[in-house]
Amino acid sequence: MSQLPETMRASVLLAAEELEIQDRAVPVPDADQVLVRIEAVGVCGSDVHFYHEGKLGDWIVEEPLVLGHESAGVIVAVGADVDPARVGERVSIEPQRPDPTSRESLSGNYNLDPHMEFYAVPGVDGAFAQYATIQSHFAHTVPDHVSLEAAALLEPLSVAIATARKAGFTVGSRVLITGAGPIGIITAQVAKAYGASEIIVTDVDARRREQAERFGATKTIDPIAEPVGTLGLDVDSFIDASGAAAAVRSGFGEVRPGGTVVLVGMGASEIPLPVTTIQNNELIVTGIFRYNNTWPTAIELVASGKVDLDALVTGRFDLDHVADALNSTRNPDTLKSVVTPNA
Repeated sequence: MSQLPETMRASVLLAAEELEIQDRAVPVPDADQVLVRIEAVGVCGSDVHFYHEGKLGDWIVEEPLVLGHESAGVIVAVGADVDPARVGERVSIEPQRPDPTSRESLSGNYNLDPHMEFYAVPGVDGAFAQYATIQSHFAHTVPDHVSLEAAALLEPLSVAIATARKAGFTVGSRVLITGAGPIGIITAQVAKAYGASEIIVTDVDARRREQAERFGATKTIDPIAEPVGTLGLDVDSFIDASGAAAAVRSGFGEVRPGGTVVLVGMGASEIPLPVTTIQNNELIVTGIFRYNNTWPTAIELVASGKVDLDALVTGRFDLDHVADALNSTRNPDTLKSVVTPNA
C-alpha cells in the first residue's frame, strides 16, 4: 500500500449555495475506526436542503460543513484496535455513531439515540471529501461484484428496508407509494423483493411514473387525473415518499382497516391528518428516521440481484462540480447523482 497523503481535498459548504474546495488534513482513525478512501457518494435530499437553504428542520449550518452521507470506498488504514487485514476491503459506510450506552442503543434502536453523530449534519462532516473515518463495525464489507456506486446507495436502500419493516411488507402485500423520487423508486424495488403482489406508485410527473414502472411498480397513478383517496385501492400499507401534504392526506383514504401508514418523505413540520379515518379504521401511523441493523439485508438484496441500484445512477460529478450534482436533482429525469471524490 502506498504512503497516505497528509492532506486531502474536500467540498465544504460555507453558507447557503456557497461551496468551497478546501485542502484539509487527512483524518487519523481512532482506535476503533477505519480510514476510507471515498470512491462514491450519492446525493441525498437532505444535502440539497442544506445546500439551498442552509438548514434542514431544526439543523442550521452555522459553521463550515462537508455534506454527503451515502458513501462507499476502500479501507486504507485502521485504528489500533482494528484488524490490519481489513486494509484493502471495499466497504459501504453506515454514516452514524450512536452512544452505545444510551437507552435507545441498548434497546436496539440506535438510530434514535439523541446523541447520535451523523455524517453531514451540522457538527459532523460528511463524505464529499477524498477520505473519511468511521467506526469499523459501520464499515460494511461488500462483495467484489457489487459496484462501489451501488455500495454507496446501500444507505438510501436502508431507508427503504426500515420502511418495509415498519410497513410489514410480505408475500401478497398491496402497497401504495406516493412519490416516485429515489426513495419511492427504491421502496418499490424492496416491496417487489419482499413479495408484494401490487405496488402502486403515484407522482405528478409522467417521466417519474415511467421510471417507477421500470423498477417494479405494477401500476402508476397521476394524482391530478385520478384523485387519490377516492379510488378504493384498499391497500395494506401506504408509504409517503414525497413529503407533500396533499399526498400524505390523500393516502390515508386508500388504506384498508387495520392497515399501516409510514411517513418517509421530508415536508412541512406540521400538516392536518384525517383523525377520524385513523381512529375508525384503527390505522397504524408511524415515521422513519434513518435505520438500524439494515446493512446485511441491503447487501444481500443487491448482491443477489433482487434490487438494482446501479441503474439508478443518472449522473456523475467530481469534487469540483458538487454544486452541479446538488442542482441536478431539480431535473425530473435525475434519480441519483453520484459524486466521485477521487476521480
